[in-house]
Amino acid sequence: MDWLVQHQPLLAGAIALFSAQGLKTVTNMAKERRLNFRVAVGTGGMPSSHTALVVSLTTSVGLTQGFETPLFDVCVVFASIVMYDATGLRQAAGKQAAILNKIMEELSEFQLPREQRLKELLGHTKLEVIGGALFGVMIAMLVHYGW
Repeated sequence: MDWLVQHQPLLAGAIALFSAQGLKTVTNMAKERRLNFRVAVGTGGMPSSHTALVVSLTTSVGLTQGFETPLFDVCVVFASIVMYDATGLRQAAGKQAAILNKIMEELSEFQLPREQRLKELLGHTKLEVIGGALFGVMIAMLVHYGW
């Protein structure tokens, strides 16, 4: 039990990550009326589990170590990079994958070797990242004050 208290930020981050993935799976199942295991392990969707992880970790570090510490500062920078990547770079890569998949479909009439489709749902919308951030703060608060 002492280990869990000492590593509260890690625990909060892990709970946020897995519960966000679980939440995505449940909401997708309710929408599609079937269980899709790819959603449980995939990227994209609401809430952003990567964002939930880093924001929960950052919030928990702030709550346990202090919001004025250099460690909290490092966590804020780390979380900012992850969230920027989710909405910027990975979102753009997903759009490019969709375009390349469409081009490959159109070229299929020329009997070219069939390539595997690229994964299109890579990034997140800003709303999904905001949802992940709010979820991460909530999980960190529950873990911290639930002790």
